[in-house]
Amino acid sequence: MTVHFENPIRETARALAQSKFSARASHFDQKREYCWRNVQDLADAGLMGMTIPVEYGGRGASIYDVVLAVEEVARECTLTARVLVEGNLGAISAVMQYGTHEQKSFCAPIVLAGDKPAICITEPDAGSAAGEMTTTAQRSGDNYILNGKKHWITGGGVSKIHLIFARVVSEKGEDEGIGAFIAIKDEKNGHKADGLTIGKREHTLGLCGMPETEIILENLIVHQTMRLETPSGDKRGFADLMTAYNSQRVGAGTIALGVASAALDDAKKYMKSRQQFGRPIAEFQGLQWMVADMDTSLYAARLMLHDAAKSKSDNGLPFPDVASAARAKLFASEAAIKVVNQSLQIFGARGFGSDERVERMYRDVRMFTIGGGTAEILRNQIAASALDMKLPQTRDGYQPNEAPVPFAVAAE
Repeated sequence: MTVHFENPIRETARALAQSKFSARASHFDQKREYCWRNVQDLADAGLMGMTIPVEYGGRGASIYDVVLAVEEVARECTLTARVLVEGNLGAISAVMQYGTHEQKSFCAPIVLAGDKPAICITEPDAGSAAGEMTTTAQRSGDNYILNGKKHWITGGGVSKIHLIFARVVSEKGEDEGIGAFIAIKDEKNGHKADGLTIGKREHTLGLCGMPETEIILENLIVHQTMRLETPSGDKRGFADLMTAYNSQRVGAGTIALGVASAALDDAKKYMKSRQQFGRPIAEFQGLQWMVADMDTSLYAARLMLHDAAKSKSDNGLPFPDVASAARAKLFASEAAIKVVNQSLQIFGARGFGSDERVERMYRDVRMFTIGGGTAEILRNQIAASALDMKLPQTRDGYQPNEAPVPFAVAAE
């Protein structure tokens, strides 16, 4: 007999999600409130900052551990799963990989206590084309002076740690590439971050409890010790920083998977209880085949996400491979939208009302082909990997990785 050992982190997440998060999810959605109670529960259970090394107070958990926990939480509350992802992957994993001892020691306790760091990349005119950002970090002695506007910043107004991406300008006015800077806004503990203002909050379709805001930077002073240095140096540092983002993409795909898995489970239960034409609708082959396709899609998505979570980047850094992460997020997010949509269809008119949680799931899951890398950008990355070509979306066209290979070779 094969014995299956459960992952203790997954067990903890499942217990919390089922006993507490499920009952609160509708409230946070309808009231558009951040899930502070759930965040405290995550922190108390040691689920925030799991990936932080043991020497800095964390568990030293793997990305795979996080993925297992995220799926369980996402089944009950998408909002809380989003917090769990960003409390373990993305910004905090970049700090833990590239940061100095002082930076790690400073940020780790804040995340372990429940903070969801904000990744400040997107701007009004620089979304998918992140490299076109105009926010600047002007060097001035031992400090950098940051000016610009960020938009669609997840957690704006609730996050304490802000990892701000900006175009670095030397004291001589030279462009030194894009860098990342740590700014803490926590007035209760004396971190005012004067010059960092939370602007307009978007009224979103789904994930309604998570603020998506503008962040306005007006002469924000950041000391040089709070700049995140990367192994590739100033000019290539942005690529290193974006490599850390691969883990968050896997996390985002896992949220979509969890939401869709729960929607499918709800639909299956409904099919067995709903009577039409004198029998349960689960007996109708048309719906059976829908369920078969939905189940197969989610099974495949789970395998891809787990494989991506265990993969390693080709530059030796402990982050998922870029192509594996892109494939997994693309497939999982698109499959999830289809599965939730079909689950709602199975519920009929009942699924269109807010009495069934599939209505909330339908709104929540739509974000995941957009945020964290659009489906189109992910396809570009996958194509570049499959063709082994650099395919920048610029007017200059593609740039070959090596010398072009002749189309035809003369016979010997």
